Amino acid sequence: MPVSRRSFLKSASVGGVGALTLPLIGARGSEASRELERFAGAELPAFVSEARRALRLRVADPVRLDSNENPNGPGARVLEAVRAMFVESPRYPDVATVELQAAIASHHHVAPEQVLVGCGSGEVLRMAAYAFTGPQRALVTGAPSFEDPVRHAEMMNAEIRAVPVDARLALDLDGMLARVRGAGLVFLCNPNNPTGTVHGATAVREFITRVTRASRDCVVMVDEAYHEYVDDPAYASMLPEALQNPRLVVVRTFSKVYGMAGLRAGYAIGNPDVLRQMRRHRLPNSINVLASAAAIATLPDAAHLERERDLNRLARDFTRQAFEGLGRTPADSQANFLMVPIGRDSRAFRDVCARHGILVGRPFPPLTTHARISIGTIDEMRRAADVFRQVLSASAN
Repeated sequence: MPVSRRSFLKSASVGGVGALTLPLIGARGSEASRELERFAGAELPAFVSEARRALRLRVADPVRLDSNENPNGPGARVLEAVRAMFVESPRYPDVATVELQAAIASHHHVAPEQVLVGCGSGEVLRMAAYAFTGPQRALVTGAPSFEDPVRHAEMMNAEIRAVPVDARLALDLDGMLARVRGAGLVFLCNPNNPTGTVHGATAVREFITRVTRASRDCVVMVDEAYHEYVDDPAYASMLPEALQNPRLVVVRTFSKVYGMAGLRAGYAIGNPDVLRQMRRHRLPNSINVLASAAAIATLPDAAHLERERDLNRLARDFTRQAFEGLGRTPADSQANFLMVPIGRDSRAFRDVCARHGILVGRPFPPLTTHARISIGTIDEMRRAADVFRQVLSASAN
């Protein structure tokens, strides 16, 4: 019998699982980390946002626009596959991991040894930082850009060379190129999180070529977490180049358009030798059997992928127009979020929105007067737009 999202979640919350997770239902993704501290007593990195304030403020049914998640979740094929895989829960995921690696390789028409899977793309980024950065091997990245590589490179005592984005909030490729000598890893997030901007294929290929010429030992990692959302005709994936260039790795995730952020599955594609260097830092059994089954099921589901792209585009365009009507034109986003110039401190804006039940992204220095707004459902964005209009109008008076 087909299983719906609602019936699946109901059946999954047995044996106390639902009670265990109830306090964290309003706090997903990296934005929830401070709330997790309260339960685990763990000390977390300073860059992590200090929790969804909606939990502290007792906001009922918040609209969660702060972690770039797909609000619709995975497709029906995924839910069926996960339910069927519960029988394997007592077993270690060795076979499931190999099957996922083979499925990804088949999907992209590459050899299995050109694929490295991880517990979300986050583990893949950690492996790269551990493999290619250190006291004598710097990390080159954008500012702001996705922060995980910075955090992991800092743990390796590597120098962080963060180059500010340009006037259109795009990564400054020339500025990054000027900092690559002596670097071990260049992190290029394209589209860039949190700005949503994208570089075309020609510019990225030229950048990669120039980096590898300037620094003979440097590895370039292109993070394509938001690849499926891109509409810009100048854009193209760097996967073909990663198969030819032994110092280029491309990273993908199932957390975004596939709606599987909570299941944790991601992967890298590249030269087998460079992946072997990363694999030494992989956690054993890092992919659980449910995540493997879900990822394998969703890869061929092209109809679900197109539907999610269309829904995101509709809600993103609506949200962009709402902000433009307020005189706040966002950066040109090719992802499932917008970076909006709100003209005031983003922390204060976030807190006021939270009191109205709308959760938006944490501050992203140096863009401290911009707010990152993840794209929810069209109904959520209509509700959020009313709050944004109220908050921004009040701040202008």
